[in-house]
Amino acid sequence: MTPVPDTDDAHRPSLANRMGLAFMRLLAGLPLPWVRAAGWLFGRALHLVAARRRRIALTNWMLCFPESSDARAQRAIREHFVRFAQAWLDRSWLWEGRPDVVRRRLKLVGDLDALKGDVPTVLFAPHFVGMDTGWTALTAHLDRKFCGIYARQLNGDIDRWMSQGRQRFGEPHIVAKSAGLKALVSALRAGEPLYLLPDMDYGRRDSIFVPFFGVQAATVPSLSRFARMARAQVVPVVSRMTREGYEVTVHSPWTGFPTDDVVADTTRMNCELEAFIRQMPEQYYWVHKRFKTRPEGQSSPYGRDD
Repeated sequence: MTPVPDTDDAHRPSLANRMGLAFMRLLAGLPLPWVRAAGWLFGRALHLVAARRRRIALTNWMLCFPESSDARAQRAIREHFVRFAQAWLDRSWLWEGRPDVVRRRLKLVGDLDALKGDVPTVLFAPHFVGMDTGWTALTAHLDRKFCGIYARQLNGDIDRWMSQGRQRFGEPHIVAKSAGLKALVSALRAGEPLYLLPDMDYGRRDSIFVPFFGVQAATVPSLSRFARMARAQVVPVVSRMTREGYEVTVHSPWTGFPTDDVVADTTRMNCELEAFIRQMPEQYYWVHKRFKTRPEGQSSPYGRDD
């Protein structure tokens, strides 16, 4: 989200915020099946009442999977809302639970050797519902200082809670979104892996149009550019929700990346992302307007929801 200036209103505690945070702290100590059951109820209710986001998610799904029947698409979006809600409530134990519980519920697997040493590394972390667990798993399990980008939230209470939660393990280096490229490239060259989530529609500025499931999508080419500027390897990190918590997979570094062609690199990023999504499609972040920014002359597919 876009950072906002410091104001008394943005940071003044409210009863609703305090109650919400108290509820999350209460959830943190409960068994995981109880938290997930609450998330299931919350997700099903959200699916019923959040009509606008439901239409956005369904539009995204049908653009990416046009072969889906209406019944399949509706079922997938219901499941997505449940996963979305469960992941949100999981932040209770992720940020407030005992460290040993957090580490036990976050299983880190894959090519962990790729993160040894101080090789400049950009971590490609797509927007699956468990994206926060990927960051926490890395900082909780590995003895290496990681770098993350943080944009302040509109609500001051939530901003503090999220900021503290994301910094509870490993003393990570958090860079404000407004700090610009120089601070991030310096961190990369110093050997701090950068946790990057470049797969959303961030508007026309700095974006290029490349295919995403065959549809032209405005995509920031930051993965290619950071890799080139810091001479860094790119390592995908994908988080999957499981019954026991989350499985966070560190994939092997991409070969032949980056190239001198930023369009080709960004096209490859989306292609690799499509393969990850097909493995667990209901867990991708479909409630975001991924196709809102259109090439000249094309209208938004979201209609009245824009």
